[in-house]
Amino acid sequence: MKRKKFIQLSTTLMATPLLSSFRAWAQPERLKNWAGNLTYSTDHVFYPKSVQEVQQLVKKHSKLKALGTRHCFNTIADSKDSLVSTKELNKVVSLDKKAHTVTVEGGIKYGELAPYLHQQGFALHNLASLPHISVAGSCTTATHGSGIKNGNLSSSVTALEIVIADGSIINLSKAADGEKFNAAVVGLGALGIITKVTLNVEPTYMMRQRVFTGMPITQVKQHFEKIVAAGYSVSLFTDWQTDSINEVWIKSRIGTDKDEDTPEFYGAKAATKNLHPIIAISAENCTEQMGVPGPWYERLPHFKMGFTPSSGKELQSEYFVPLHHAVEAIGAIARLGKQIGPHLFITEIRTIAADNLWMSPCHNQTSVTIHFTWKQETEAVLKLLPLIEKELSPFNARPHWGKVFTMAPKVLESRYEKLNDFKKIIAEYDPHGKFRNEFLSREIYNV
Repeated sequence: MKRKKFIQLSTTLMATPLLSSFRAWAQPERLKNWAGNLTYSTDHVFYPKSVQEVQQLVKKHSKLKALGTRHCFNTIADSKDSLVSTKELNKVVSLDKKAHTVTVEGGIKYGELAPYLHQQGFALHNLASLPHISVAGSCTTATHGSGIKNGNLSSSVTALEIVIADGSIINLSKAADGEKFNAAVVGLGALGIITKVTLNVEPTYMMRQRVFTGMPITQVKQHFEKIVAAGYSVSLFTDWQTDSINEVWIKSRIGTDKDEDTPEFYGAKAATKNLHPIIAISAENCTEQMGVPGPWYERLPHFKMGFTPSSGKELQSEYFVPLHHAVEAIGAIARLGKQIGPHLFITEIRTIAADNLWMSPCHNQTSVTIHFTWKQETEAVLKLLPLIEKELSPFNARPHWGKVFTMAPKVLESRYEKLNDFKKIIAEYDPHGKFRNEFLSREIYNV
């Protein structure tokens, strides 16, 4: 081999692995969801800073999907083509003190909005257990919070601004658009990209929360509705491994709720220190307990804004059943306790008031939710879910849209009476399926 050719070949061989390494290093790492169980199917992610930029992106691309704070555990917000993150659309647009409404960009987190409202003398009626989630993403998936008289987060929406498939903007309001508005609020990302949301607000208020441990399950069976009505927001935590509820969290509004410093609550004992819902984990990340007063946004969530919430590396599933079936549904899951236990961190049981939003799991029914925070053991969980769904089937359970479930699309169709009407609204705003992804094709269109 001639010396010149040898040098060229050697240089190529030496450079190839370096070039490959550089390319691998330069390849953008695909986003994962908050829990790390899902890697999104595209690395084409756009971060518009204005509604006009959103419009341009929608006009330019034939397929794309809105992405919020990535707290969904399934593929509802996934896309094989392009993602439009609302991360930079996180501003308060206006506060109408006379009308008691606030208008915000869709990507703002509740943990960012709430302190601003409190400083202005206002509050929201409800918050989820995590303040880290975005307003638009939470409302479009009907994420909820707790309280037998409190609607989910989407129930406070009074108006929406959405960029639809042709890049134009539509504005829908509760006052002017009636049933079309009710179809759009819990829109599952199918109608377009939500750029602004207007929410009802109310005068700010103070709260406190107390925790009780070891409530006998017999008390739940006999007094469930009294237990969940004992505070403004009440949560029951259990691992299904004993004949008792591990913890009961009662969040009370100071000045309006009856709240006594009792040492016992339906057989449960008052906690002597702050607790995490998973009792073995430090309560450092949790909001203040022990009856200490604080503003609504520091008590309604279970977790503080500045900390990693819950467990982190986990899976979540959740099912809504009518309130009048609560005791039966809890008993049905309790019978699966030995099978569930090895794969579960904790279950939370909550109540949510009925609403009239077409695709909300609380549509026309006050509900109890049975929420599962699983260890990240996907194969085992996917085997358990059909058993759980079978046990809950007599109660016409509806799953949380953003969490893991295996319910057949035909079953979903039978439990959402407005589903076909919802598809007609989608066709009006997205006739060619620009915002349709595999999740919507499978769960809504059954294809």
